[in-house]
Amino acid sequence: MPIFAYQPVKLITGFIFKEEAALKKAKKILEKRFGGADFESRDLAFIYTDHYEKEFGKNLKRRFISFQKLISIQSLPKIKIITNLIEKKLSSNGLRLINIDPGYLNLAKLVLATTKDYNHRIYLNRGIFAEITLFYQGQTFKPWEWTYPDYQSPQYLEIFNRIREIYAQQIKNK
Repeated sequence: MPIFAYQPVKLITGFIFKEEAALKKAKKILEKRFGGADFESRDLAFIYTDHYEKEFGKNLKRRFISFQKLISIQSLPKIKIITNLIEKKLSSNGLRLINIDPGYLNLAKLVLATTKDYNHRIYLNRGIFAEITLFYQGQTFKPWEWTYPDYQSPQYLEIFNRIREIYAQQIKNK
């Protein structure tokens, strides 16, 4: 039986948070586990849904980071489980202080990991599903009909295009 070697992919994480302290702690844990970040976005106002307000409060922010060390495509479920544990570890009084959305980017797409099943998500293993959130076409990432509204925004697309440039350079230099 042949063994297929897949090109390594770029680990990204999106954070939703209110307090900078929670973000700093989460980032420190992730960098210890996955190596240093090679891109970090500015804080973006998280205004696309009030879903997290009950748990986190109002005036939420979003930030994205990508990691210099590339990962194997098969490691996404394990990484999602790790980020869920980090969220739990940083919780206070049973409420999360941060939401961490891991995924990966390659030259063709952005894939996010989730614990929630839906008709456009594929089960990976260990209770984790994958969603192709964006696809690359015509020099930019583009959304699908199911793509979350924030991931369709020009600011997010600019971020992922920039991370894709970093990734393209990395695999070119391998």
